[in-house]
Amino acid sequence: MGKLLRYLKPYWLYVLLAPLFMVLEVYMDLQQPNYMADIVDIGIANGDINYVFGKLLAMLGIAFIGMIGGIGNCYTSSVAAIGFGTDIRSAAFRKIQTFSFSNLDRFQTSSLITRLTNDITQLQNVVTMSLAMMIRSPLLCLGSVVMIIRISPSLASVLLIAVPLTIIGTLFFIKKGFPLFRKVQSKIDRVNNIMRENLAGVRLVKAFVRKDFEENRFKTANEGLQDIAIKAGRLMSLGMSLLMLITNLATVAVLWMGGIKVQSGSLEIGNLIAFINYLARIMMSLIMVTFVFTSFSRGKVSADRILEVLTEQPDLADPVRPPQYDAKQEPQITRGEVVFDNVTFSYSPEGEPVLKNISFTAHAGETVAILGETGSGKTSLVSLIPRLYDPQEGRIIIDGVDVRDYTLHNLRKDIGMVLQTSLLFSGTILDNLRWGDPEADLEKAIEAASIAQAHGFITQTPDGYETDLSQGGVNLSGGQKQRLSIARALIKNPKILILDDSTSAVDMATELKIQNALKNRPNKCTTFIIAQRISSVMDADKIIVLHQGRIVGIGTHKELLESTPLYRDIYHSQIGKELSLSV
Repeated sequence: MGKLLRYLKPYWLYVLLAPLFMVLEVYMDLQQPNYMADIVDIGIANGDINYVFGKLLAMLGIAFIGMIGGIGNCYTSSVAAIGFGTDIRSAAFRKIQTFSFSNLDRFQTSSLITRLTNDITQLQNVVTMSLAMMIRSPLLCLGSVVMIIRISPSLASVLLIAVPLTIIGTLFFIKKGFPLFRKVQSKIDRVNNIMRENLAGVRLVKAFVRKDFEENRFKTANEGLQDIAIKAGRLMSLGMSLLMLITNLATVAVLWMGGIKVQSGSLEIGNLIAFINYLARIMMSLIMVTFVFTSFSRGKVSADRILEVLTEQPDLADPVRPPQYDAKQEPQITRGEVVFDNVTFSYSPEGEPVLKNISFTAHAGETVAILGETGSGKTSLVSLIPRLYDPQEGRIIIDGVDVRDYTLHNLRKDIGMVLQTSLLFSGTILDNLRWGDPEADLEKAIEAASIAQAHGFITQTPDGYETDLSQGGVNLSGGQKQRLSIARALIKNPKILILDDSTSAVDMATELKIQNALKNRPNKCTTFIIAQRISSVMDADKIIVLHQGRIVGIGTHKELLESTPLYRDIYHSQIGKELSLSV
């Protein structure tokens, strides 16, 4: 938690003012029992109604000043806490943007969402309590102790038993509650994960009639959260009940001992009333401290989870340059020649390599197709080009420079990548296309969309390029989303274009038009195409055949038919089916 306190620095003035306002409120609050004692012992005892009214008016004035302190504390502590949470959330979000795919693999998406929402809310609550109750309770407790000692030191001996019991109980329940709160946050992660999966895949759930199964899965996770939350709540409720019992027993003891003193004339009844009021403030302060520490224990769990995100070191980083290095010397992709030099890659250090000893050269402007069965490493191979991952062995070289010597920005700005899953964002079609180039005008967007064979269907939508897309582009077909994704990559005029099975939902005639348009582009780029249909890549300059992470064939279509049995089998199985279908 201490490492996160630096995020309070911009709000130091509010952090400073909040305790001062609280001191004002506590001071006013401590005066009230004394005025009550004077009303009973002087005003009522002497039948002086004017004295009583005077004291009551003074109490109202004190209460009003205390209210100002309370409102001031509430405002300043809230500003500090909300600003603190906002800055941490921004920092965590920025840090997540720097994560490589390997970093993201270590955190579930649902867990990251929980950390950026629920966990940060917990931290905000801790800050608010720290600047309010955590200041109010000790001050009120200490002030009340001083006041009751002034009233009757002998009666104050009750605290020698009540306070230690309260402190011991507080520490016990905090120790027991801490692991439970960690489990609560983990259960929230699980519930969020299932909700996210179902909201994203609701069409699939309906299509496979898995409603009952998913409801039971959610019910199990939700009831798991309920059980652990009830267990934690039960423990805290038991703790509060025991502390209230200690408070009530202490009050009974004071009434018994104080009653004897009043009867003997050594204590006035008004002072006894004031003593009981101060005792109640002491015990309630201790209970509030318990409540605060309970929140602290939960906040500690949340702080640890947030720090895991903030302290996670990105696996990929820009190269370290000497101080005198001129930024103008940073390498840029100019032609798009790509060389794989004996590359071996695994998703984890201890895992089995998914790519083994991969070596080939894609010359600038060439179209390179990659074929292979599912799991052969096709997507893994192209993911290494823009450094979504780094290989364990070997090098990827672009235009004579190792990709690790490019800054990530310079490397990726000249690489257009269309992933297997076509993900669009809420906003207009033009907004989505401008992901490739934020400065692109409508003319440039139309040019890219025309190459991707998307212009036709875009103009048929109600508002053309200004048509709003639902989240994820659910109001488009799969083929339309793929064509928009291709246009989004083309609009940046990349030197290297990667199409990862990006026309699987497009009919063969449209796919052929896209390929011809790409070939005839004035700004021809090096293109990598992963495809399932061999007819899609037969005209490629170079075809790479992968099998179990190794290259088993490389060459043109004609060369591979002669030299590579696996390619020949794929060709005959697919072309034979296509011929039979055409007949």
